[in-house]
Amino acid sequence: MNKTESARPTPEQFLNLIRRQERGRLKVYLGSSAGVGKTYAMLREGHRLKKQGVDVAIGVVETHGRAETAEQVGDLEVIPPSETEYRGVTLRELNLEAIATRRPTVCLVDELAHTNTPGSRHAKRYQDVEDLLREGIHVITTVNVQHLESLYDRVEKITGVKVKERVPDSVLADADQIVNVDVSAEDLLERLKAGKVYPAERVERALANFFTTANLTRLREITLTEIAHLIDRQNRRSEVDKELASATERLMVGLSSRSPNAPALLRKAARLADRLNVPWYAVYIQTPAEDLTRVDAATQRTVGKNLELAQQLGGVAMTFRGHDVASTIAAFAREYDIRIVLVGKSREPWYRRLFGGSILEKLLTVVQNVDVMILDL
Repeated sequence: MNKTESARPTPEQFLNLIRRQERGRLKVYLGSSAGVGKTYAMLREGHRLKKQGVDVAIGVVETHGRAETAEQVGDLEVIPPSETEYRGVTLRELNLEAIATRRPTVCLVDELAHTNTPGSRHAKRYQDVEDLLREGIHVITTVNVQHLESLYDRVEKITGVKVKERVPDSVLADADQIVNVDVSAEDLLERLKAGKVYPAERVERALANFFTTANLTRLREITLTEIAHLIDRQNRRSEVDKELASATERLMVGLSSRSPNAPALLRKAARLADRLNVPWYAVYIQTPAEDLTRVDAATQRTVGKNLELAQQLGGVAMTFRGHDVASTIAAFAREYDIRIVLVGKSREPWYRRLFGGSILEKLLTVVQNVDVMILDL
């Protein structure tokens, strides 16, 4: 077989290409913060498409009391939301059944990172959007950069805010088009003070916390970097490229029940794997000391959550058993042809590290032909 023949897509890859053709297309308006104009831009595009004869309908739009945004709804059709009683309050959510029945060509869905009311079909709105895409309905949506799962730790460090509503990076990575809605920090602050972002009673608090010039500037920089990367990823994305890349490089993160910074380690691993365009594994190393009969229920739940997070970030979550952590990581690396192993910076006492007793020191002596990267979390 010559090189040209070996690069041809497999039947499975061809089937994936067919499925992508059958799926709806996803367009994302990405912003650095609330108030930059994502919803406004999405609605304006809806009107442009309608004028061109495209069947457009609004699945959900959140105006947050902004008059100029509400005016942009205009004569666009709004599909009635579903209503659910929760703790004495009627909450409205995206009505998947009504949209599937109406079946517009393009559906506008605001706030991709939104958490649905308990009892909804899905916990998160991005999962609703994935259902619509599988139905062949094209979706235009909005999201802020701080809602990306892999940026959680970085955003908290910059702003001091723990972002509760998050979206897997894979959702944006699979988007067909991403548009950056960019506003300078100065202009956004002027909009905030003029009452165009939040109601008057929330402005002072916002200015004192999240909406500072430093925060907005850093988030804007992060957004521009993410946009550049996502566009580059789209340009080089192909099934054959993925196959060739996965044949040469693989990355792994070893986890234990005592990993204090496992979520941060997983997010950094996901971003590195994404930049390198390689598959990655999150491996829970289960030694005899971590047998289920010896680990309490709370610890087991923590391990489960970490492995679930790895899956959300696009990794392959696995459990691998062995006598000790270092030799088990080495065994996994040999079996799965791992080329890069990520570990968090040691928190063990200095005297253990001095005498070679740390996991890292042991790991460096047992792995071969593998790059070991130490991440400072």
